[in-house]
Amino acid sequence: MINRDIIEAENAARQTDLSTDYDALGARLSRRGVDIETLTARAMGFGVAIPSWGTGTGGTRFARFPGPGEPRDIMDKLDDCGVVHQLTAATPKVSLHIPWDRTDPALLLEKAEATGLGFDAMNSNTFQDQPDQAHSYKFGSLSHTDAATRAQAVDHNLDCIEIGRAIGSKALTVWIGDGSNFPGQTSLSRQFDRYLDAMAQVYAGLPEDWRLFSEHKIYEPALYSTVVQDWGSSLMIAQELGPKAQCLVDLGHHAPNVNIEMIVARLIRAGKLGGFHFNDSKYGDDDLDAGTIEPFRLFLVFNELIELEDGPGLDLSHMIDQSHNVTDPMESLMISAAEIQRAFVQASLVDRAALDSYRQENDVLMAAATLRAAFRTDVDPILQMARLRKGAAIDPVAAFRASGWRERAAEIRPTVGGGGGGIV
Repeated sequence: MINRDIIEAENAARQTDLSTDYDALGARLSRRGVDIETLTARAMGFGVAIPSWGTGTGGTRFARFPGPGEPRDIMDKLDDCGVVHQLTAATPKVSLHIPWDRTDPALLLEKAEATGLGFDAMNSNTFQDQPDQAHSYKFGSLSHTDAATRAQAVDHNLDCIEIGRAIGSKALTVWIGDGSNFPGQTSLSRQFDRYLDAMAQVYAGLPEDWRLFSEHKIYEPALYSTVVQDWGSSLMIAQELGPKAQCLVDLGHHAPNVNIEMIVARLIRAGKLGGFHFNDSKYGDDDLDAGTIEPFRLFLVFNELIELEDGPGLDLSHMIDQSHNVTDPMESLMISAAEIQRAFVQASLVDRAALDSYRQENDVLMAAATLRAAFRTDVDPILQMARLRKGAAIDPVAAFRASGWRERAAEIRPTVGGGGGGIV
């Protein structure tokens, strides 16, 4: 972890300006009938999980360019995640990926306690072949034509559940790359039936207090058809499996120009929205830092969530899911956590009474203006004050760089060679 003296010194250099900005914003908000302390308390209570794989440099299909101090294993990843949370106070949990992060659960719990972290949803992997597996997933996993291959994929997911139980996780996220690359390659209907049958076996292995998240993705690696290609398929799966099954929405897993906030509203109405993988994209599933391309869309997603947050049974799992080639992964995670928290606070600023009135009167211009007024409010002082009050850094990236963490990690962790593409 980073020495507290460094964080306090960095904060001391910024605290006077923060106090001035916070008071000024508080006065502006007060004129709108908004209490800044209420918003700061909401910001302090907000958290988003980190993916263990997000702490390493990602890659495209063509190449990967590792940076200095790459994590060697899950213990290094948890150290990195602990630093991100120490500096942001907004990332209290880590989502593990099996088999990438497989290790003794007792050691995971010990490291989590040392780094001040907990564990979020488990993630299974049946989109890659592992050295010791008997059957290949080249032509599918949970939907494969071969019953033995499907059984292997089911067993892997059940194994992920057992690991998760040992470390305090309460959910399993299932994403598969199954699909087809050519017309006629598979029966689209029978393939989906095989998937549902296999998922029912995974669902039957869930502990009573667990949830199963179905994650859709429109394309890649299957480029003609994907078994779980959109939110409609994901909803069908969740409805067929049972009450513990819900849908996970990754912001990058949609066709261009899809209205994601409307999908969110529909899934909430169906009682099947389980959570989010936050990232951003320009062309496809780019896994850019959250808020990089479309911050207004991120705000609109949270606008729907906050409008319906008091509804019965809404218990959402928030996680960052990003991995990029050209930035320091830890710095990107800090930026994303702040941007997601920003959208949450901005959406909390929406004047709901005024918005409802404009909607009833069909005053389209003023309804849209009400949303823009909240989105355009600079809530940086609120986010910074929330971090300061929780003992984190007013400017997380600046504190991270001042600490020399990356340089020290590079001295301890062997340099990783670049080369082929793929996932961390």
